[in-house]
Amino acid sequence: MASPLRYEVLNLYKNLLYLGKEYPKGRDYFRTRLKAAFLKNKGVTDPEEIRQLIARGEFVMKELEALYFLRKYRALKQRYYEDDSK
Repeated sequence: MASPLRYEVLNLYKNLLYLGKEYPKGRDYFRTRLKAAFLKNKGVTDPEEIRQLIARGEFVMKELEALYFLRKYRALKQRYYEDDSK
């Protein structure tokens, strides 16, 4: 693996690991799935394919952030707005 790509992959792993702390199914579940996904692609040596995998990981990171923001929004909405259907 090229050294600049290595740092990108490590940075992506660290960021995803940090985001996994608040995962709905639990931190341990997320961590084992993340580790398995990275180990599955451990043998990839083609720089272009590595870039594609990094882009996929960044997409997953954005989806997790959106999930957390949505969960926070729903909690605030339930807390501060009354339900009109009652």
